[in-house]
Formats: sequence, structure tokens, C-alpha cells
Amino acid sequence: MSTEHGLGQRRLVRRLVQLYAGLVLYGASSALLVEAGLGLEPWGVLHQGLADLTGVSIGVVSIGVGAVVLLLWIPLRQRPGLGTVSNVFVVGLAMDGTLALVPDVRSLAVRIPVMLAGIALNGAATGLYISARFGPGPRDGLMTGLHHRTGRSIRLMRTVVEVAVVATGFALGGTLGIGTVLYALAIGPLAQFFLRAFAAPAAPRSPAAVATGTPAGAILRP
Repeated sequence: MSTEHGLGQRRLVRRLVQLYAGLVLYGASSALLVEAGLGLEPWGVLHQGLADLTGVSIGVVSIGVGAVVLLLWIPLRQRPGLGTVSNVFVVGLAMDGTLALVPDVRSLAVRIPVMLAGIALNGAATGLYISARFGPGPRDGLMTGLHHRTGRSIRLMRTVVEVAVVATGFALGGTLGIGTVLYALAIGPLAQFFLRAFAAPAAPRSPAAVATGTPAGAILRP
């Protein structure tokens, strides 16, 4: 019994490390895309547009948008997990922290590698936090919630929401570009690869307060 308890504790520690490392790296990857200035991921376009409009930092905007999206879970009857709530705060704080530390990038010869590094790091971060199985990010849960409530495919719900998010963000001044296109093409395969690479061993029994469902097919920003 004590051996099983010890194994369970180690699994939990590993999953928590994966969760928070993934969320911090996700925020850092989004910040790299901002620094590159060659196009952001869909929700990043909205966050940047709102940041330009309000004068608030993009990380704080990310936290605010995440909180609003999480409120939309209520009518959709979605249940958040530890990872869901942590996602709202950690990603935004990591974004602002990274932007404060990384120097301005002006040369295109540097901006392109920064953009590629941001996309690759985003895929790794996505694999880390989702495979920890502490619940989906608020935006991922919105897709699956709409899927369950409407009966429409997750792919359709993702497309509709992301098109609306990108259009709104672009209208507000968010950055669209080659990075947006590359992100859309690469994030699925990258996240799938890193989900396998970072898959955490399943615990015999999961605490009731922890949501372990993974939004298969809805790999988006947390």
C-alpha cells in the first residue's frame, strides 16, 4: 500500500510540474510571437488588439479574456479543473514576464527564427500542459462545450470561433501575417507529437476535484 501511495505521489508531482511548466512555456511562446511581429496565433491577435485599444499589457488582457471565456462555461455546463483555472492566470503572467525580459527584435533575420521558435515552443508547451490531465484550457473547453451543446463537430466550432476571434482582433489592430498561417498549419502536428512525448502515466484513481478529460481534436491556445 505504501509503495502504491509513493508511486501516486510521484505521478501527481510529475503532472503538476508538467502543468505549470507547460503553462509558463506557453506564455513565453506567445510572447516570442509578439516580439517577432510576423503574425500571432488566433487568440493572440485578439489579445493584442484589445491591448492596443485599452493600453493594458497583453498578458493582463489574456487573463481577462480567459476569465470571460471561463464564465461562458457555465451555460455550456463545462466543469473546470486545476489546469483550467491555472491557465487563466499563469499564461498571461508568463507572457508579460517574457516580454519584459526579451530585448526588442528589429532585424528580419532574427525575427524569423524567433517566430519559428515561438511556434515550436508553443507546440511543446501544449503537449506538456494537456498531457498533465488537469483539465483543458478555458478556450479549449469552450470548443468542446459548444460541440456538446450544438451537436456540431469540434472542427466546425473551432473554425467559427477562431475566425470570429481573428477578425475581431485584426479590426482592433492585432497582427496577422505569415506567423499566423504557419501556426495554423503546424500547431496540430506539433501538439500531437508532444502529447505522445510527454504523456503522463495514468494514476489508479483521480481526485474528484480534478478534471482529467482532454479535448481531443480541439488543441488550441489554453
